Amino acid sequence: MEKLDFRNQPLYQKADEILQMVHRIVDLIPENDEMLKSTGSFMMDDALRLPAKIAGAMGADLYDLQMENAAIIRKSARDIYVSCNHFFVGNFKETEYLHLLRNTIEEFRILFAEWVKTFDQWNYIIDKWGLFNPPGVNYDDKDPDDDIPFDNPFNTDDPA
Repeated sequence: MEKLDFRNQPLYQKADEILQMVHRIVDLIPENDEMLKSTGSFMMDDALRLPAKIAGAMGADLYDLQMENAAIIRKSARDIYVSCNHFFVGNFKETEYLHLLRNTIEEFRILFAEWVKTFDQWNYIIDKWGLFNPPGVNYDDKDPDDDIPFDNPFNTDDPA
């Protein structure tokens, strides 16, 4: 499987745009507003997570790993969106940036949903936790790879 340069992908670029916007919003928080500073810190954590998890998912070709990263990406983007509420009710004056951020997250959501549709459900290992298996695959299913014989050429326990 040929790996794409994730930095050139629209989803990654939109995640980076969100990161830059959150960074600028956090820089605008008044120094004496501890509540917004705390919220801003959480938003930065989530914004930093977006491009990292996208890169990880794009580098993985197994369905369960891609879905695990996708779930984290979705949660982080939604948390950023919801965290804007703290700024709306707080002393934050530049609320127009929050509206821009939310619009950008909505653009990201659409790119994200289209990207997830590209995951290959047939390239997986069974998730024994049962959370990220493709439809129709259960955590307790027999792994078909278990039937493949394997003679380890490095096995030192065999006296042959």
